[in-house]
Amino acid sequence: MATRKYDIIIRNARIYDGTGNPWIHGSLAVRKGRVAAIGNLAASKAVQEFDAQGMVLCPGFIDVHTHADASISKNCSMEQYLRQGVTTIIGGNCGRSRYPTRAHLLYVSSLKKRINYGLLMGHATIREQVIGSANRAPSDTELRAMRKLCAKSLSAGAYGLSFGLYYTPGCYAEEREMLALAEEVYKQHGIVAFHLRDESDYSIGLIQSLKEALAVAEKTKARVHISHLKCLGKAVWGQAEAALSLVEQASLKGLDVSFDQYPYTASSTSLRSAIMPSWAFEGGDALFSTRLSDQNVLKQIRGEIASNIERRGGATNLLIATHTSDTTLIGKTLAEIAELRQMDPVDVAIELQLAGGARLVSFNMLEADVKKIMGHHLGLIASDGNLVQKDLTVPHPRSYGTFSRVLGKYVREEKILTLTDAIRKMTSAPARRLGLIKRGIIAEGFYADLVVFNPALIADGATFASPHQFAVGIELVIVNGKVVLKQGKLTPNHPGWTLKKLT
Repeated sequence: MATRKYDIIIRNARIYDGTGNPWIHGSLAVRKGRVAAIGNLAASKAVQEFDAQGMVLCPGFIDVHTHADASISKNCSMEQYLRQGVTTIIGGNCGRSRYPTRAHLLYVSSLKKRINYGLLMGHATIREQVIGSANRAPSDTELRAMRKLCAKSLSAGAYGLSFGLYYTPGCYAEEREMLALAEEVYKQHGIVAFHLRDESDYSIGLIQSLKEALAVAEKTKARVHISHLKCLGKAVWGQAEAALSLVEQASLKGLDVSFDQYPYTASSTSLRSAIMPSWAFEGGDALFSTRLSDQNVLKQIRGEIASNIERRGGATNLLIATHTSDTTLIGKTLAEIAELRQMDPVDVAIELQLAGGARLVSFNMLEADVKKIMGHHLGLIASDGNLVQKDLTVPHPRSYGTFSRVLGKYVREEKILTLTDAIRKMTSAPARRLGLIKRGIIAEGFYADLVVFNPALIADGATFASPHQFAVGIELVIVNGKVVLKQGKLTPNHPGWTLKKLT
Protein backbone atom coordinates (compact mmCIF):
# COMPACT_ATOMS: atom_id res chain seq x y z
CA MET A 1 0.00 0.00 0.00
CA ALA A 2 1.46 3.36 -1.06
CA THR A 3 2.30 5.89 1.65
CA ARG A 4 0.07 8.95 1.40
CA LYS A 5 1.80 12.32 1.63
CA TYR A 6 0.14 15.40 3.08
CA ASP A 7 1.11 19.02 3.69
CA ILE A 8 0.73 18.74 7.48
CA ILE A 9 0.13 15.95 9.96
CA ILE A 10 -0.64 16.58 13.64
CA ARG A 11 -0.09 13.35 15.54
CA ASN A 12 -1.21 11.90 18.89
CA ALA A 13 -3.69 14.67 19.75
CA ARG A 14 -6.86 14.76 21.80
CA ILE A 15 -9.14 15.79 18.94
CA TYR A 16 -12.26 17.82 19.76
CA ASP A 17 -14.28 18.26 16.58
CA GLY A 18 -16.12 21.36 17.86
CA THR A 19 -19.63 19.90 17.69
CA GLY A 20 -19.89 18.81 21.32
CA ASN A 21 -19.03 15.19 20.54
CA PRO A 22 -16.60 13.39 22.89
CA TRP A 23 -12.95 13.81 21.97
CA ILE A 24 -10.96 11.07 20.26
CA HIS A 25 -7.26 10.28 20.34
CA GLY A 26 -5.67 10.31 16.93
CA SER A 27 -3.94 12.21 14.16
CA LEU A 28 -5.08 14.70 11.55
CA ALA A 29 -3.76 15.46 8.07
CA VAL A 30 -4.06 18.64 6.02
CA ARG A 31 -3.79 18.93 2.26
CA LYS A 32 -4.45 21.95 0.04
CA GLY A 33 -5.88 24.03 2.86
CA ARG A 34 -8.41 21.49 4.10
CA VAL A 35 -8.66 18.65 6.57
CA ALA A 36 -7.83 15.59 4.48
CA ALA A 37 -7.82 12.70 6.97
CA ILE A 38 -8.49 11.97 10.66
CA GLY A 39 -7.55 8.83 12.57
CA ASN A 40 -4.60 6.45 12.51
CA LEU A 41 -2.09 7.97 10.10
CA ALA A 42 0.95 5.95 11.14
CA ALA A 43 1.69 4.97 7.55
CA SER A 44 1.36 8.51 6.20
CA LYS A 45 3.96 11.25 5.85
CA ALA A 46 3.79 15.02 5.53
CA VAL A 47 5.98 17.97 4.64
CA GLN A 48 5.45 19.28 8.19
CA GLU A 49 4.68 17.03 11.14
CA PHE A 50 3.83 17.93 14.72
CA ASP A 51 3.58 15.73 17.79
CA ALA A 52 0.64 16.86 19.93
CA GLN A 53 0.97 14.27 22.69
CA GLY A 54 -0.99 15.51 25.72
CA MET A 55 -2.36 18.44 23.73
CA VAL A 56 -5.83 19.40 22.54
CA LEU A 57 -6.48 19.81 18.82
CA CYS A 58 -9.67 21.65 17.90
CA PRO A 59 -11.08 24.01 15.28
CA GLY A 60 -9.76 27.57 15.34
CA PHE A 61 -11.80 29.90 17.52
CA ILE A 62 -14.30 32.26 15.88
CA ASP A 63 -14.88 35.68 17.46
CA VAL A 64 -18.31 36.90 16.35
CA HIS A 65 -18.05 40.26 18.10
CA THR A 66 -15.10 42.56 17.47
CA HIS A 67 -14.58 46.12 16.30
CA ALA A 68 -11.62 45.18 14.12
CA ASP A 69 -13.10 47.01 11.14
CA ALA A 70 -12.19 50.29 12.84
CA SER A 71 -8.46 49.54 12.88
CA ILE A 72 -7.63 46.79 10.41
CA SER A 73 -4.75 47.92 8.19
CA LYS A 74 -1.62 46.68 6.49
CA ASN A 75 0.29 47.15 9.75
CA CYS A 76 -2.01 44.99 11.91
CA SER A 77 -0.32 41.80 13.09
CA MET A 78 -3.54 40.39 14.63
CA GLU A 79 -1.16 38.72 17.06
CA GLN A 80 -3.24 39.27 20.20
CA TYR A 81 -6.05 37.21 18.65
CA LEU A 82 -3.79 34.62 17.07
CA ARG A 83 -2.13 33.85 20.40
CA GLN A 84 -5.55 33.06 21.88
CA GLY A 85 -6.22 30.56 19.11
CA VAL A 86 -8.62 32.81 17.20
CA THR A 87 -8.59 32.16 13.45
CA THR A 88 -11.63 34.23 12.39
CA ILE A 89 -12.87 37.63 13.58
CA ILE A 90 -16.06 39.49 12.70
CA GLY A 91 -16.14 43.30 12.72
CA GLY A 92 -18.94 45.81 12.32
CA ASN A 93 -20.68 45.32 15.65
CA CYS A 94 -22.74 47.60 17.90
CA GLY A 95 -24.26 49.48 14.97
CA ARG A 96 -21.03 50.82 13.44
CA SER A 97 -19.15 49.53 10.41
CA ARG A 98 -16.93 50.73 7.59
CA TYR A 99 -18.84 52.08 4.61
CA PRO A 100 -19.35 51.31 1.76
CA THR A 101 -19.28 47.62 2.59
CA ARG A 102 -18.07 46.46 -0.81
CA ALA A 103 -15.17 48.94 -0.83
CA HIS A 104 -14.18 48.01 2.70
CA LEU A 105 -14.15 44.28 1.96
CA LEU A 106 -12.13 44.90 -1.21
CA TYR A 107 -9.63 46.88 0.86
CA VAL A 108 -9.36 44.15 3.48
CA SER A 109 -8.95 41.58 0.71
CA SER A 110 -5.87 43.48 -0.44
CA LEU A 111 -4.23 43.19 2.97
CA LYS A 112 -1.97 40.40 4.13
CA LYS A 113 -3.75 38.81 7.08
CA ARG A 114 -2.81 36.02 9.45
CA ILE A 115 -6.45 35.24 10.28
CA ASN A 116 -9.82 35.39 8.53
CA TYR A 117 -12.02 38.48 8.62
CA GLY A 118 -15.74 39.03 8.07
CA LEU A 119 -18.15 41.91 8.63
CA LEU A 120 -21.59 42.91 9.85
CA MET A 121 -23.21 46.06 8.48
CA GLY A 122 -23.91 48.73 11.11
CA HIS A 123 -27.43 50.13 11.46
CA ALA A 124 -26.16 53.52 12.67
CA THR A 125 -23.86 53.69 9.66
CA ILE A 126 -26.81 53.07 7.33
CA ARG A 127 -29.00 55.55 9.21
CA GLU A 128 -26.41 58.31 8.97
CA GLN A 129 -26.11 57.83 5.22
CA VAL A 130 -29.83 58.59 4.87
CA ILE A 131 -30.88 61.01 7.64
CA GLY A 132 -27.64 61.95 9.38
CA SER A 133 -27.65 62.18 13.18
CA ALA A 134 -31.22 63.47 13.48
CA ASN A 135 -33.31 62.27 16.42
CA ARG A 136 -36.41 61.34 14.49
CA ALA A 137 -38.05 58.46 12.71
CA PRO A 138 -37.29 58.05 9.00
CA SER A 139 -39.99 58.86 6.49
CA ASP A 140 -41.33 56.05 4.33
CA THR A 141 -39.02 57.18 1.52
CA GLU A 142 -36.03 57.31 3.86
CA LEU A 143 -36.82 53.90 5.29
CA ARG A 144 -36.94 52.45 1.78
CA ALA A 145 -33.51 53.99 1.17
CA MET A 146 -32.18 52.43 4.38
CA ARG A 147 -33.54 49.04 3.36
CA LYS A 148 -31.88 49.40 -0.01
CA LEU A 149 -28.50 50.19 1.57
CA CYS A 150 -28.90 47.26 3.94
CA ALA A 151 -29.68 44.90 1.06
CA LYS A 152 -26.74 46.26 -0.91
CA SER A 153 -24.35 45.62 1.99
CA LEU A 154 -25.64 42.10 2.45
CA SER A 155 -25.20 41.44 -1.27
CA ALA A 156 -21.63 42.73 -0.96
CA GLY A 157 -20.87 40.03 1.60
CA ALA A 158 -21.89 41.28 5.05
CA TYR A 159 -23.07 38.45 7.30
CA GLY A 160 -25.86 40.50 8.79
CA LEU A 161 -26.81 43.76 10.47
CA SER A 162 -25.80 45.06 13.89
CA PHE A 163 -27.84 47.47 16.00
CA GLY A 164 -26.28 49.67 18.68
CA LEU A 165 -29.45 50.80 20.40
CA TYR A 166 -27.55 52.25 23.36
CA TYR A 167 -25.52 54.66 21.22
CA THR A 168 -26.49 57.68 19.15
CA PRO A 169 -27.93 57.69 16.55
CA GLY A 170 -28.87 54.01 16.90
CA CYS A 171 -30.89 54.80 20.02
CA TYR A 172 -33.28 56.88 17.91
CA ALA A 173 -34.56 53.77 16.12
CA GLU A 174 -38.09 52.69 16.96
CA GLU A 175 -39.74 49.35 16.26
CA ARG A 176 -40.92 50.22 12.74
CA GLU A 177 -37.36 50.95 11.66
CA MET A 178 -35.88 47.87 13.32
CA LEU A 179 -38.49 45.54 11.86
CA ALA A 180 -38.08 46.90 8.34
CA LEU A 181 -34.33 46.34 8.33
CA ALA A 182 -34.58 42.97 10.08
CA GLU A 183 -37.00 41.84 7.37
CA GLU A 184 -34.38 42.73 4.77
CA VAL A 185 -31.77 40.70 6.64
CA TYR A 186 -34.15 37.77 6.95
CA LYS A 187 -34.75 37.75 3.19
CA GLN A 188 -31.01 37.34 2.63
CA HIS A 189 -30.55 34.78 5.42
CA GLY A 190 -28.35 37.02 7.53
CA ILE A 191 -28.18 37.56 11.28
CA VAL A 192 -29.39 40.57 13.29
CA ALA A 193 -27.14 41.44 16.24
CA PHE A 194 -28.27 43.75 19.05
CA HIS A 195 -26.29 45.82 21.48
CA LEU A 196 -29.32 46.23 23.73
CA ARG A 197 -30.89 49.63 24.32
CA ASP A 198 -30.13 49.32 28.02
CA GLU A 199 -27.94 46.76 29.80
CA SER A 200 -28.49 48.53 33.11
CA ASP A 201 -31.19 50.95 34.27
CA TYR A 202 -30.34 53.98 32.16
CA SER A 203 -33.72 54.03 30.42
CA ILE A 204 -36.04 51.03 29.91
CA GLY A 205 -33.87 48.55 31.79
CA LEU A 206 -32.13 45.31 30.90
CA ILE A 207 -35.16 43.00 30.82
CA GLN A 208 -37.36 45.30 28.74
CA SER A 209 -34.46 45.89 26.34
CA LEU A 210 -34.03 42.17 25.90
CA LYS A 211 -37.75 41.78 25.24
CA GLU A 212 -37.48 44.51 22.60
CA ALA A 213 -34.76 42.63 20.71
CA LEU A 214 -36.47 39.25 21.00
CA ALA A 215 -39.68 40.80 19.66
CA VAL A 216 -37.81 41.48 16.42
CA ALA A 217 -37.11 37.76 16.12
CA GLU A 218 -40.76 36.94 16.77
CA LYS A 219 -42.20 39.49 14.35
CA THR A 220 -39.77 39.00 11.45
CA LYS A 221 -38.50 35.42 12.02
CA ALA A 222 -34.98 36.80 11.56
CA ARG A 223 -32.07 35.16 13.35
CA VAL A 224 -31.42 37.41 16.35
CA HIS A 225 -28.23 37.53 18.37
CA ILE A 226 -27.72 39.48 21.60
CA SER A 227 -24.27 41.04 21.86
CA HIS A 228 -22.24 40.84 25.09
CA LEU A 229 -25.13 39.88 27.37
CA LYS A 230 -24.44 41.30 30.82
CA CYS A 231 -25.97 42.80 33.96
CA LEU A 232 -24.28 46.20 34.16
CA GLY A 233 -24.60 48.05 37.45
CA LYS A 234 -26.00 47.34 40.91
CA ALA A 235 -29.58 48.01 39.85
CA VAL A 236 -29.57 44.93 37.61
CA TRP A 237 -27.17 42.65 39.47
CA GLY A 238 -28.75 39.24 39.84
CA GLN A 239 -30.95 39.58 36.75
CA ALA A 240 -28.92 37.07 34.71
CA GLU A 241 -31.35 34.26 35.45
CA ALA A 242 -34.36 36.32 34.34
CA ALA A 243 -32.56 37.43 31.18
CA LEU A 244 -31.55 33.87 30.30
CA SER A 245 -35.09 32.69 30.93
CA LEU A 246 -36.36 35.12 28.29
CA VAL A 247 -33.84 33.87 25.73
CA GLU A 248 -34.65 30.25 26.59
CA GLN A 249 -38.39 30.84 26.26
CA ALA A 250 -37.89 32.48 22.87
CA SER A 251 -35.85 29.50 21.71
CA LEU A 252 -38.47 27.03 22.94
CA LYS A 253 -41.08 28.95 20.93
CA GLY A 254 -39.05 28.21 17.82
CA LEU A 255 -37.31 31.56 17.48
CA ASP A 256 -33.73 31.48 16.22
CA VAL A 257 -31.92 33.32 19.02
CA SER A 258 -28.51 33.34 20.70
CA PHE A 259 -26.14 35.62 22.58
CA ASP A 260 -22.46 36.12 23.26
CA GLN A 261 -20.43 37.12 26.31
CA TYR A 262 -16.93 38.16 27.31
CA PRO A 263 -15.53 36.62 30.54
CA TYR A 264 -14.92 39.74 32.63
CA THR A 265 -16.70 41.75 35.31
CA ALA A 266 -15.67 45.05 33.71
CA SER A 267 -16.93 46.66 30.53
CA SER A 268 -15.40 49.32 28.30
CA THR A 269 -16.77 52.12 26.18
CA SER A 270 -16.26 55.83 25.64
CA LEU A 271 -16.61 58.28 28.51
CA ARG A 272 -19.35 59.99 26.51
CA SER A 273 -21.37 56.80 26.05
CA ALA A 274 -20.84 55.61 29.61
CA ILE A 275 -21.71 58.64 31.70
CA MET A 276 -22.73 61.59 29.52
CA PRO A 277 -26.46 62.12 28.77
CA SER A 278 -26.99 61.36 25.09
CA TRP A 279 -29.42 64.24 24.63
CA ALA A 280 -26.63 66.70 25.44
CA PHE A 281 -25.00 65.85 22.10
CA GLU A 282 -28.11 66.03 19.92
CA GLY A 283 -27.42 68.05 16.80
CA GLY A 284 -23.68 67.42 16.95
CA ASP A 285 -20.78 67.40 19.40
CA ALA A 286 -20.28 71.16 19.18
CA LEU A 287 -23.65 71.75 20.83
CA PHE A 288 -22.47 69.97 23.98
CA SER A 289 -20.18 72.83 24.97
CA THR A 290 -22.88 75.35 24.00
CA ARG A 291 -25.38 73.69 26.32
CA LEU A 292 -22.90 73.85 29.20
CA SER A 293 -23.11 77.66 29.13
CA ASP A 294 -26.77 77.51 30.17
CA GLN A 295 -26.71 77.10 33.96
CA ASN A 296 -30.05 75.31 34.11
CA VAL A 297 -28.99 72.84 31.42
CA LEU A 298 -25.58 72.43 33.06
CA LYS A 299 -27.28 71.52 36.34
CA GLN A 300 -29.30 68.83 34.57
CA ILE A 301 -26.24 67.49 32.76
CA ARG A 302 -24.23 67.36 35.99
CA GLY A 303 -27.03 65.53 37.77
CA GLU A 304 -27.26 62.87 35.08
CA ILE A 305 -23.48 62.43 34.95
CA ALA A 306 -23.41 61.95 38.73
CA SER A 307 -26.12 59.28 38.50
CA ASN A 308 -24.33 57.53 35.65
CA ILE A 309 -21.02 57.51 37.53
CA GLU A 310 -22.72 55.69 40.39
CA ARG A 311 -24.47 53.36 37.96
CA ARG A 312 -21.05 52.43 36.58
CA GLY A 313 -19.69 51.58 40.02
CA GLY A 314 -18.56 54.99 41.25
CA ALA A 315 -15.59 57.18 40.35
CA THR A 316 -13.14 54.73 41.94
CA ASN A 317 -14.27 52.06 39.46
CA LEU A 318 -13.89 54.14 36.29
CA LEU A 319 -10.42 53.70 34.79
CA ILE A 320 -9.14 55.96 32.02
CA ALA A 321 -7.97 53.66 29.22
CA THR A 322 -7.17 56.28 26.58
CA HIS A 323 -7.02 60.08 26.57
CA THR A 324 -4.97 61.70 23.84
CA SER A 325 -4.90 65.21 25.32
CA ASP A 326 -3.04 64.17 28.47
CA THR A 327 -1.49 60.71 28.46
CA THR A 328 -0.43 61.07 32.12
CA LEU A 329 -4.05 60.41 33.06
CA ILE A 330 -4.11 57.00 31.39
CA GLY A 331 -4.32 54.24 33.98
CA LYS A 332 -5.78 56.52 36.65
CA THR A 333 -9.33 56.33 37.93
CA LEU A 334 -11.76 59.21 37.70
CA ALA A 335 -11.55 59.47 41.49
CA GLU A 336 -7.75 59.73 41.41
CA ILE A 337 -7.86 62.48 38.80
CA ALA A 338 -10.50 64.33 40.82
CA GLU A 339 -8.25 64.18 43.87
CA LEU A 340 -5.24 65.41 41.88
CA ARG A 341 -7.20 68.34 40.51
CA GLN A 342 -9.19 68.99 43.70
CA MET A 343 -12.40 68.78 41.71
CA ASP A 344 -15.69 66.94 41.75
CA PRO A 345 -15.50 63.79 39.57
CA VAL A 346 -18.49 65.11 37.60
CA ASP A 347 -16.57 68.23 36.59
CA VAL A 348 -13.49 66.17 35.78
CA ALA A 349 -15.61 64.08 33.44
CA ILE A 350 -16.87 67.21 31.68
CA GLU A 351 -13.31 68.52 31.34
CA LEU A 352 -12.12 65.23 29.86
CA GLN A 353 -14.97 65.24 27.36
CA LEU A 354 -14.26 68.81 26.29
CA ALA A 355 -10.59 67.88 25.88
CA GLY A 356 -11.39 65.25 23.28
CA GLY A 357 -13.07 62.55 25.31
CA ALA A 358 -11.66 59.35 26.73
CA ARG A 359 -12.21 55.64 26.77
CA LEU A 360 -13.15 54.01 30.07
CA VAL A 361 -12.92 50.62 31.67
CA SER A 362 -15.67 50.36 34.27
CA PHE A 363 -15.88 47.66 36.93
CA ASN A 364 -19.61 47.16 37.24
CA MET A 365 -20.64 43.50 37.03
CA LEU A 366 -21.06 40.57 39.42
CA GLU A 367 -18.97 37.44 38.94
CA ALA A 368 -22.04 35.35 39.78
CA ASP A 369 -23.90 36.85 36.81
CA VAL A 370 -20.92 36.26 34.52
CA LYS A 371 -20.83 32.59 35.51
CA LYS A 372 -24.59 32.15 35.20
CA ILE A 373 -24.59 33.58 31.68
CA MET A 374 -21.55 31.55 30.66
CA GLY A 375 -23.17 28.27 31.55
CA HIS A 376 -26.15 28.67 29.22
CA HIS A 377 -26.19 26.49 26.11
CA LEU A 378 -27.30 29.27 23.74
CA GLY A 379 -24.29 31.45 24.54
CA LEU A 380 -21.13 32.02 22.51
CA ILE A 381 -17.79 33.44 23.59
CA ALA A 382 -16.73 36.75 22.03
CA SER A 383 -14.25 39.46 22.92
CA ASP A 384 -15.90 42.78 22.01
CA GLY A 385 -12.28 43.67 21.36
CA ASN A 386 -10.21 45.41 18.75
CA LEU A 387 -6.89 45.19 16.94
CA VAL A 388 -5.22 47.31 19.60
CA GLN A 389 -1.58 48.24 19.25
CA LYS A 390 0.90 47.89 22.10
CA ASP A 391 1.33 51.43 23.38
CA LEU A 392 0.90 53.53 26.50
CA THR A 393 -2.86 53.00 26.69
CA VAL A 394 -4.47 50.55 29.09
CA PRO A 395 -7.35 49.04 27.10
CA HIS A 396 -9.66 46.33 28.37
CA PRO A 397 -7.69 43.04 28.41
CA ARG A 398 -10.42 41.22 26.47
CA SER A 399 -8.66 41.85 23.14
CA TYR A 400 -5.73 39.79 24.41
CA GLY A 401 -7.28 37.27 26.75
CA THR A 402 -10.94 36.38 26.19
CA PHE A 403 -10.70 32.87 24.76
CA SER A 404 -7.72 31.72 26.79
CA ARG A 405 -9.32 33.11 29.95
CA VAL A 406 -12.42 30.98 29.40
CA LEU A 407 -10.33 27.85 28.87
CA GLY A 408 -8.04 28.52 31.81
CA LYS A 409 -10.22 30.15 34.47
CA TYR A 410 -13.75 28.98 33.69
CA VAL A 411 -12.99 25.49 32.33
CA ARG A 412 -9.85 24.22 34.06
CA GLU A 413 -10.01 26.13 37.35
CA GLU A 414 -13.67 26.83 38.09
CA LYS A 415 -15.33 24.14 35.95
CA ILE A 416 -18.21 26.38 34.90
CA LEU A 417 -17.98 24.77 31.46
CA THR A 418 -16.62 21.46 30.26
CA LEU A 419 -13.80 21.71 27.76
CA THR A 420 -16.05 20.07 25.16
CA ASP A 421 -18.77 22.68 25.57
CA ALA A 422 -16.39 25.63 25.76
CA ILE A 423 -14.83 24.59 22.46
CA ARG A 424 -18.29 24.22 20.91
CA LYS A 425 -19.18 27.76 22.01
CA MET A 426 -16.02 29.04 20.30
CA THR A 427 -16.12 27.03 17.07
CA SER A 428 -19.11 25.22 15.56
CA ALA A 429 -21.74 27.34 17.34
CA PRO A 430 -20.50 30.72 16.03
CA ALA A 431 -19.85 29.23 12.58
CA ARG A 432 -23.45 28.05 12.40
CA ARG A 433 -24.87 31.32 13.69
CA LEU A 434 -23.03 33.31 11.04
CA GLY A 435 -23.37 30.78 8.25
CA LEU A 436 -19.63 30.29 7.77
CA ILE A 437 -19.24 27.57 5.17
CA LYS A 438 -17.11 24.55 6.12
CA ARG A 439 -15.55 26.22 9.16
CA GLY A 440 -15.83 25.69 12.89
CA ILE A 441 -15.75 21.87 12.77
CA ILE A 442 -12.98 19.33 12.34
CA ALA A 443 -14.19 17.10 9.52
CA GLU A 444 -12.76 15.93 6.23
CA GLY A 445 -13.22 18.57 3.56
CA PHE A 446 -13.53 21.46 6.01
CA TYR A 447 -11.06 24.33 5.91
CA ALA A 448 -8.03 23.65 8.06
CA ASP A 449 -8.42 26.41 10.67
CA LEU A 450 -6.90 24.56 13.61
CA VAL A 451 -5.51 25.17 17.09
CA VAL A 452 -3.32 23.00 19.30
CA PHE A 453 -3.08 24.02 22.96
CA ASN A 454 -1.90 22.69 26.29
CA PRO A 455 -5.03 22.32 28.47
CA ALA A 456 -2.94 22.37 31.65
CA LEU A 457 -1.25 25.67 30.81
CA ILE A 458 -3.60 27.75 28.69
CA ALA A 459 -4.39 31.06 30.39
CA ASP A 460 -4.82 34.75 29.76
CA GLY A 461 -1.79 36.91 30.49
CA ALA A 462 -3.50 40.28 30.12
CA THR A 463 -4.72 42.09 33.22
CA PHE A 464 -6.46 45.43 33.73
CA ALA A 465 -3.22 46.89 35.07
CA SER A 466 -1.09 45.36 32.31
CA PRO A 467 -3.36 44.57 29.36
CA HIS A 468 -0.80 44.27 26.56
CA GLN A 469 0.18 40.72 27.53
CA PHE A 470 -0.30 37.72 25.26
CA ALA A 471 -2.12 34.58 26.31
CA VAL A 472 -0.08 31.45 27.02
CA GLY A 473 -0.55 27.79 26.23
CA ILE A 474 -1.24 27.97 22.49
CA GLU A 475 1.27 25.70 20.76
CA LEU A 476 0.20 25.72 17.12
CA VAL A 477 -2.24 27.70 14.96
CA ILE A 478 -3.09 26.81 11.38
CA VAL A 479 -5.23 29.04 9.14
CA ASN A 480 -6.49 27.77 5.79
CA GLY A 481 -3.93 24.99 5.91
CA LYS A 482 -0.90 27.20 6.64
CA VAL A 483 1.02 27.34 9.92
CA VAL A 484 0.91 30.87 11.35
CA LEU A 485 2.08 30.19 14.93
CA LYS A 486 4.46 27.42 15.93
CA GLN A 487 5.98 26.84 19.37
CA GLY A 488 5.23 30.39 20.41
CA LYS A 489 6.67 32.04 17.31
CA LEU A 490 4.94 33.70 14.39
CA THR A 491 5.69 32.38 10.93
CA PRO A 492 5.94 34.54 7.77
CA ASN A 493 2.62 33.14 6.48
CA HIS A 494 -0.41 35.40 6.00
CA PRO A 495 -3.10 32.97 4.80
CA GLY A 496 -6.16 34.73 6.21
CA TRP A 497 -9.14 35.21 3.92
CA THR A 498 -11.71 37.97 3.69
CA LEU A 499 -14.90 36.01 4.27
CA LYS A 500 -18.12 37.05 2.55
CA LYS A 501 -21.60 35.70 3.02
CA LEU A 502 -22.99 34.02 -0.05
CA THR A 503 -26.51 35.26 -0.86
